[in-house]
Amino acid sequence: MLDTSTYISDVTATWISCPIPYEKQHVSDFGRIDSFDMALVTITLENGLVGYGEAKAAVGSQGSCQSLVAVIENDLKPQLVGKDSRNINQLWGCLYNGPRAGYAESEGRSFHVLGRKGLWISAMSGVDLALWDLAGKRLGVPVLELLGGASKDVMKGYASGGWADVDNIGEQLISYTKHGFDAVKMRVGIMDGSVNASVARVTAAREALGSDCAIMVDAHGTFNPAEAREFCRRTAELNLRWFEEPVSSDARGAMRSVKQNATMPISMGESEFTCFDFQDLIDRDAADVLQPDMAICGGMTEGLKISALAVANQLELAPHCWGSAFSFIAGLTLSFASPAARLIEFSLGANPLLKEMVNEVIESDGGKFSPPIGSGWGLTLNQDFVTEFSK
Repeated sequence: MLDTSTYISDVTATWISCPIPYEKQHVSDFGRIDSFDMALVTITLENGLVGYGEAKAAVGSQGSCQSLVAVIENDLKPQLVGKDSRNINQLWGCLYNGPRAGYAESEGRSFHVLGRKGLWISAMSGVDLALWDLAGKRLGVPVLELLGGASKDVMKGYASGGWADVDNIGEQLISYTKHGFDAVKMRVGIMDGSVNASVARVTAAREALGSDCAIMVDAHGTFNPAEAREFCRRTAELNLRWFEEPVSSDARGAMRSVKQNATMPISMGESEFTCFDFQDLIDRDAADVLQPDMAICGGMTEGLKISALAVANQLELAPHCWGSAFSFIAGLTLSFASPAARLIEFSLGANPLLKEMVNEVIESDGGKFSPPIGSGWGLTLNQDFVTEFSK
């Protein structure tokens, strides 16, 4: 008799929206951030085993997940229920290729559905992460072990935040280093009002931190090409670790022009979908550092392909980890598995989905992280939190 214990019996998605107290909110080009949002994907097997994943409707913390929940429950769930959860690659292909999945399997290439980018792939990301969680739990090992184990013993983190004005940015970033981090990231761009203001803030940050602390800057794609090139020229002596998303990620030619004129590495990728987007960045010589978000790019299954592209092209991999505990651990897992990864992002903004949604304590040890432990993602839900902040 066929053992169906690994077969999927249910798939649900829940929009989690947790308000942030006013005194802990920050203001950026996305406006005042007053909540943290995600779609929590739950996959249940016939034997009762449950796996969790995260899907995101926005690269920042806010974003309505109503449409994302609808895609997962109305479009993806019917294709998953009754299928064997162990066949992660096949399930990913079924969701990506739709009714032509059979052709994709037989021909060895994609026959993608129209939604090969956007919310469809984000929804698939949450499903994929939940399937990997189940795979680890079923075998009683971390997902990292399923990927072949760690490629290094310790992963350095960088503290991500940095919204303060020119008079306070130094103090804000120094507070990050008190947690043991010797690398920090700050925001620049349209939120400052001018290139002059962004340059002044970064200069103040370097003066406050000294020469030994690595500084990354993130413009969220808000400079135009001329502004981005001017920023690069005027900060060339500040020894920036990287300049993240200087211009719109849609403007590939502009991104390439900035990279060709920059003295610091250019990073991007948090709003890209699947390995095809990252291959396009590589083909255009538009980035030095690839930054897939595991809750957006297609999940761990696609993250592994993106890691392989980074390795093959001698590029750095630095997953975008501005989300819940689930996407952080997934990004950390990929980073440990990939020889191309050197740093992992760790949010020092107000982030209840990272700190309060699970029962485990997620914190660095002097600015460094050890390989994830526990079955699957090694995370258990704080059910009271989920109940309180479910929409």
